[in-house]
Amino acid sequence: MKQLHKQTSLNHRREEEMGSSETSPYSPKSIKHTRSLPRSINYLLREQRLLFILVGILIGSTFFIIQPTLSRIGPPEAHTFLPRTSLTRLGGAGTGPRTGRVPVGIGSRRQRIVITGGAGFVGSHLVDKLLARGDDVIVIDNFFTGRKANLVHLFGNPRFELIRHDVVEPILLEVDQIYHLACPASPVHYKYNPVKTIISFSLTLFFNFHLSSFTNVMGTLNMLGLAKRIGARFLLTSTSEVYGDPLEHPQKETYWGNVNPIGERSCYDEGKRTAETLAMDYHRGAGVEVRIARIFNTYGPRMCLDDGRVVSNFVAQAIRKQPLTVYGDGKQTRSFQYVSDLVNGLVALMESEHVGPFNLGNPGEFTMLELAQVVKETIDSSATIEYRPNTADDPHMRKPDISKAKELLNWEPKVPLREGLPLMVNDFRNRILNEDEGKGM
Repeated sequence: MKQLHKQTSLNHRREEEMGSSETSPYSPKSIKHTRSLPRSINYLLREQRLLFILVGILIGSTFFIIQPTLSRIGPPEAHTFLPRTSLTRLGGAGTGPRTGRVPVGIGSRRQRIVITGGAGFVGSHLVDKLLARGDDVIVIDNFFTGRKANLVHLFGNPRFELIRHDVVEPILLEVDQIYHLACPASPVHYKYNPVKTIISFSLTLFFNFHLSSFTNVMGTLNMLGLAKRIGARFLLTSTSEVYGDPLEHPQKETYWGNVNPIGERSCYDEGKRTAETLAMDYHRGAGVEVRIARIFNTYGPRMCLDDGRVVSNFVAQAIRKQPLTVYGDGKQTRSFQYVSDLVNGLVALMESEHVGPFNLGNPGEFTMLELAQVVKETIDSSATIEYRPNTADDPHMRKPDISKAKELLNWEPKVPLREGLPLMVNDFRNRILNEDEGKGM
C-alpha cells in the first residue's frame, strides 16, 4: 500500500508540473526543423532587391532588342506567291513608334530588302544583283507594267519572295532596306492613267481619282511611312524628268528644272518632284534615312516591247521590219545607259552615307537620228525612217552631269551604247519571235 501511494503522488506531481509549464509565458516553444537558405543568400534577397529588379529589366530589354535581328538572319523561308491582301496592315504615312536603326552595309551582314516594282524592267535586274550578293529579297508588284516572266527564273530561290500588292495600299513588313521603284515610267503607261501616276507618288487627297496619278504619291507615302516605323533605309528612284525641258545643259542636281505643270507629261514629272519633296520632308522631320536617285534614259533586256520609249520603239520596229518612227526633226538629244550600270549605281547609293539627289545616267549624248542609225547598224541597215509630228512638251535636250556621283559614290557607267544595244536586241528578238509564234504567224 505504501508503495502504491508513493507512485500516485509522483504521477500527480508530474501532472501539476506539466500543467504549469503549458500556462507559463516563459515556457520554451517547440523547435521546428525547417530547411533554410544560407545566410548570405538571404541577405542578398532581402537587402539587394532593387539590384535584382534592375538586372532583370536589363536582361529583358537586351532580349527584345536582339530578338528581331536574330529572326531576320535566321533560316530563310521558302518562296511564296501571296495574294496582295495577305500582308496588308496598318501602313501609310500614319504615326507610330519608330524602332532603332538597323546597321546598313554590304560587309556587315545579309540584308533583308524589299523592292517595290521589282517585276519591272529595272527592278528585276536589281533583284538579280541583290540575290547574287547573298541578300534576302521581297518583291512587291501589282503587275500593271511588271511581268512575272521577268522573275520566273527566281521562283525556286529560298531567299526570294514575291507579293502581289499595290503600293497605293499600306503594307507592313520587317526589312532593312526599301528600294521604291513602283510607278509607270513609260509614256504609254503614265499617259494611259495620269492621275494614278502622280498620286502613286503623292497625297491621300486624290484617293478616289483616276489610276495613273495615284501610284506616285500614295505609293511613296506608304513606303516612307513603313521606313519610318521599322527604321529601314529608303531609296527613291526619281527621274531626269524633274528637269522638264531644261534650260541648263548638261543638268546638275542643283538645277531646279523647267516643267510645265499642266502638260500631258506633268503627271509623271510633277509626281516625281512631289515624291522627292515627301522623301526630304520625312528625312528632315522624322529622321528617315533617305536616298534619292534621278534616273536618266535606261535600256536593256526585259524592257516592255511597246512601252513608247525611244530605244525599245526603234529596236522592236527594226526587228519587225517596220519603219523607225522619229518624232519632230530628230535633233532632240538623249543619253542612254545600260541597265546594269544603273543597278550598280542604285546599290552604290543605297550603301553610301549620302542622301542625294544623284544623277544616274550615261553622259554620252545622241540625237534621235543618231540613235536610229546605231539601231539600223545593229539590226537592219535597210530599215527606213518615218517622221511624225513631235509630241507635246518633249524635251529638246537631256544629258546628265554625273560628277557628283563619280566623286561621292565612286560610280560611273561602263557600257557604251554600241556594246549594250546588241544584248537588248537578242532579248527582244527572242520575245518577238515567241510572240509571233503564239499568234500563229
